[in-house]
Amino acid sequence: MVAPRNAAYAEESAEVEVLYANLEKLKLLTKKIQGSLVRLETGGNVVKHAIGPIYSNTQSLQITNSNIEKVNEAIERLRQPLNAKGQEEGIIRSDPQSVGVSQYLSAVRRVEKALADLNSTNLRSNQKAITDFNSLLSLGNSQLQDLLRSRLSENVGAIEPLHYLTKELPFPSLPDDVLTELGPVCATIASAASYGPQRDGGNPALKIYSDLRGPYITASLQNLAIASLNTVKRRAADGPYRQGTNGIGIYSNALESFIYTEHDMIVRIFTGGERGLALQATCRSALTEYSQTLRELNHYIRANLMTDCFLAFEIIEIVTAMSYRVDSKTGELKSLFIEALRPVRETAKSSLSELLEETKRKAAGISMLPPDGGSVPLVGEVMSSLATLTGYSGPLASILTSLGDGNWHSTANAATTPLDVSPDSSTLLSHFILDMIEALMIALEARGRALHRSKAVQGVFLSNVFCTVDRSIRSSPELAKYLGSGDSIARIDSFRKRATSTYLDAWKETSHYLLDVQYTSRGSGRPTSGGVVDSSAIVKSLSSKDKDAIKDKFKAFNASFEDLVTRHKALYMEREVRGVLAREVQAVLEPLYARFWDRYHEIDKGRGKYVKFDKASLSAQLAALG
Repeated sequence: MVAPRNAAYAEESAEVEVLYANLEKLKLLTKKIQGSLVRLETGGNVVKHAIGPIYSNTQSLQITNSNIEKVNEAIERLRQPLNAKGQEEGIIRSDPQSVGVSQYLSAVRRVEKALADLNSTNLRSNQKAITDFNSLLSLGNSQLQDLLRSRLSENVGAIEPLHYLTKELPFPSLPDDVLTELGPVCATIASAASYGPQRDGGNPALKIYSDLRGPYITASLQNLAIASLNTVKRRAADGPYRQGTNGIGIYSNALESFIYTEHDMIVRIFTGGERGLALQATCRSALTEYSQTLRELNHYIRANLMTDCFLAFEIIEIVTAMSYRVDSKTGELKSLFIEALRPVRETAKSSLSELLEETKRKAAGISMLPPDGGSVPLVGEVMSSLATLTGYSGPLASILTSLGDGNWHSTANAATTPLDVSPDSSTLLSHFILDMIEALMIALEARGRALHRSKAVQGVFLSNVFCTVDRSIRSSPELAKYLGSGDSIARIDSFRKRATSTYLDAWKETSHYLLDVQYTSRGSGRPTSGGVVDSSAIVKSLSSKDKDAIKDKFKAFNASFEDLVTRHKALYMEREVRGVLAREVQAVLEPLYARFWDRYHEIDKGRGKYVKFDKASLSAQLAALG
């Protein structure tokens, strides 16, 4: 039993021995590999130290080679601008039109690029070349400027704007091919000028354009400027200015059309901010002339304010609207228009207080009134002016608003009172018109009292004045619109009431004769207040003294009544005035006479010695007054 177990152990022991033997071999192999790695590392270090300097030298050589190539390239670039002089000089010294404008522009641009490259090198050796190139570029720029002048000069003959306005034709422009050509020419001139001695002076092309196109516009508008001044002078004796009769409207339309035409061309020729500068420079001369015309018109308006202030309002309306249209289309010139309008606007602003004061002065200066109570021409003139004034509600809106309500009474207030915008412009204009009418009627009322001794004539005169005012309001829809409020009607109607009351004052003496004293303590007692009056009984109850008094009253009434009827018929009255005053007199006198007649007509027993009129005949006489 022991032997098999030893055999098994022997087999396992043999396997262990084999494993140990393999392990020893592995250790030996590991030692050999480690020795090889040490030797390899040592050899690598030797190689590294040997090859390092060679690699460094190779990198330096590569950098040097790259630098040499860059120097060669720089030398080649330096030679190119110098070569350009010989290549482009022949073209630039020729006429642009002979070599072709496009080719000439290209040559100038190449010279400009070459000059830019030379300037960038900053080498002293290039200074002579830079000077030569500057000279060549200056020559090319000069040739292009001459070309621009030549092209523009072909189309600057003055035109007659009225021909184009009346036929609704577009104003003449430069031909399309010229505009197409001038765009690159002007751009090249501007670019080349940046290298010249006047590099800070802007684009010479812009000045050339404005120097040639500006006088063309001014010369074309000259006749319209003269016409604007002549038309205002020719109508000096025609009364208030009538809208549209001055030439300033046509003049303004023509100027606006010229501006639009120039703007359309400038947009095609210039770029960016140069467009606005070109338009301002081109139109400056024409706008200066336009501004001068407005100033001269303003002088004439100030000298004839009562009749020509309306021209100031029209000018404000025209120029303001035009400035907004031009600004909307071009983005330019609005401030120039506003500045040109300033004197006229100031005159228009002060004209409101002047109109009031002039109305008062003219009324106060009347030295003689019609003896028959007729009105005076001043009333029609003022009402005509007010009716005309309503046609300028647009410009008046801003003027009245800037003045403030009521501040037209004083030019000092107009200058110092802050903006008052509480009432709208329509209400402000209504207030101004009312103030004008009141100023007129108050002044004429004072003149009537001073120059007419008779109350009857005073009353008729004031009634005729009111009638003219009222008729003017009714015949003008615009005046009626502004004076249609209850307050306006009441303010104006107060003058009619005062005029009627003044006229009735003349009849007071006559009506006083029809008043009597009744004594209720005598005889039959208090008189009855109704029913049929018994004249015989009343007369019979009177004392002789009372009867004589009644007879005297009838006689005095007859004389006074006939005198007033004669005077009434002799006075001049407007048809409406005659009817109104007749009815007022009849309303006062007829019931008084009827009562007096009923009580005392039996005083002369029907003989007509004292009682000249019965009730019917007196009523007929009063009715005939109308």
